[in-house]
Amino acid sequence: MKKPIYMLLAAGLFTFASCDSNTENRTEEATEEVGEDMEEGAEDMEEGIEEGAEEVEEGVE
Repeated sequence: MKKPIYMLLAAGLFTFASCDSNTENRTEEATEEVGEDMEEGAEDMEEGIEEGAEEVEEGVE
């Protein structure tokens, strides 16, 4: 009697484990957006630093 109960329990767990989670998908999308924003910010900062360095070089000359 225990085996059928355990088999049904295992089947139920697999059913819930295989469901697509909207929360997980939203979390992944938000994480990707934050990563993209960080990259854009880093690129902007790099451009600003390069421009500042060029201005300093021009001022020194």
